[in-house]
Amino acid sequence: MKRIITAAIALLIASAAFAQISSVTPSASKVKQYDAIFFEVALTGEWENPYLQEEAALDMVLTAPSGKELVLPCFYKEGKSGAESIWEARFTPQEKGKYSYFFRYSEDGKTVSESAPAAFKATAGKLNGILHVRDNWTLVYDNGKPFRGVGINLCWESRTEDDSKFFSDLHEQHDRFNFDAMLPDFAKNGGNFTRMWICNWNFPIDRQDGFNNHRYTETTEYMNPSACERLDHVMNLCEDLDIKVMLCMGQGNVVADRAFFNSPEAKTRYRNYLRYIVARWGYSPAVGMWEFFNEIDNVQHNAPDGVIPAAEIVAWHDEMSTYLAGLDPFQHIRTTSISHRDLEGLNDLANLDINQKHIYNATHVVPETIDAYSAKHGKPYIVGEVGYEWDWSKNFDDFADGMIMDFRRAFWYGLFSQTSVTPMTWWWEWFDEHKAIPYMKNARLVSDMMLEEGRGRFEKFQTVKNGKAEAYAVRCGNTTFVYVYNGNEDVLDDISIEIGKIGKVKVSTLDTEKVSFTRPVCMTSDGTLAFEGLGLDKWEEKIFVIK
Repeated sequence: MKRIITAAIALLIASAAFAQISSVTPSASKVKQYDAIFFEVALTGEWENPYLQEEAALDMVLTAPSGKELVLPCFYKEGKSGAESIWEARFTPQEKGKYSYFFRYSEDGKTVSESAPAAFKATAGKLNGILHVRDNWTLVYDNGKPFRGVGINLCWESRTEDDSKFFSDLHEQHDRFNFDAMLPDFAKNGGNFTRMWICNWNFPIDRQDGFNNHRYTETTEYMNPSACERLDHVMNLCEDLDIKVMLCMGQGNVVADRAFFNSPEAKTRYRNYLRYIVARWGYSPAVGMWEFFNEIDNVQHNAPDGVIPAAEIVAWHDEMSTYLAGLDPFQHIRTTSISHRDLEGLNDLANLDINQKHIYNATHVVPETIDAYSAKHGKPYIVGEVGYEWDWSKNFDDFADGMIMDFRRAFWYGLFSQTSVTPMTWWWEWFDEHKAIPYMKNARLVSDMMLEEGRGRFEKFQTVKNGKAEAYAVRCGNTTFVYVYNGNEDVLDDISIEIGKIGKVKVSTLDTEKVSFTRPVCMTSDGTLAFEGLGLDKWEEKIFVIK
């Protein structure tokens, strides 16, 4: 018996000694604050699946200049069990100064090798860092600069085959509707925030086949190299264009049934899925938000084994948002979304930073919805999808004017409401086909002015209307912005707006064709501005800037 025990101990020692980190190679000798640095780590270990942290896991353990300890998950790149393998760490320093670090390699949950301590210094740079929640109106970069998102959904690239009744040919135009074409055009037209999905036909990072998208290659790998490389490319492109992405992660390549939200095995798989996403793309300032699910209420009601109890889904979000908060050293914003059915308790979870809803066929309720949910739950609220119509069995060309008008006013409803991202229109291919996208420049112009004039401070106040129009007003510093929309059949010629006693003012009007403001006109006001001769036709709007 003693010999058996001794042999077993010897075997364990030999196994532990076998696993070792052999080299660490940084991608650069100098590092700027808010700029990425990658580390290539060579190690020898044993596993069946290196993508599962229960079997093998590499972490980078850092001490920031402030003394804060950070643990950065790393990801497997290549190599075989029992031989040298290559792993990678991707890190963005959010502080300026000296970082000390070492790498820790574990097998079966136990540390078996650590690298020698090392250090690097992050010097001042010109970038802004990663986005976080500031208040209901704005997000904020690491460096303190306020941010508001202006954009639309660009959730996926064109598919090989599309089942749209009227627009399948449009959706299958691969060169036109790929991210290499869409994103530069989006940025050129003022967009700085969009939304993308990880799903079976777009960035299918843990799917092996059946993509309905020619961009991805079948594989036997646990994580699909072609999908991961494509997401690398798109994130790099977004960084270059200064576009922030709400990355909707979904359930990965498994069915979102009741077991997904309850079984320990499913939760373990999802935690490994999250770990890989954070390890590979968490460093990027292009990641504006992590979104767990698209329209989780539809997932709840369309599950193959019947309606999933809301309490189980809420408990899952509580568990996974808490896990992600502890996993992500960069602390990106966390959210999830519903279509139209609230799940009790979901909007009050501590580690979901922003609540989110999608609104179709009711764009007019956007301002009141944002205000109501923000007040009720005490946290920021965004409308992740908005549109005149959701039903893709209809021909949108039959009501094109309504589609385009809602596309326009969604921007203004967002900019004049306490939300940090404008409601994001769906059906991006259709709006591109109808040349509506350039209108977004107007919203971005006003958004930038608001941020500059108020230095990120917003004050919304009630407007006194004549009953024939919608009017919204926001004061940013010494400048007041007013949005007037005529949703009536009749032409609107005049309107009175109460903005408070501000004395002598200059009023400019937005020219939406030239994307500029007309020359200011001096006016005297006792608190009420009377706009006469507006000539606002049905579904027409005007933007006024009052200084």
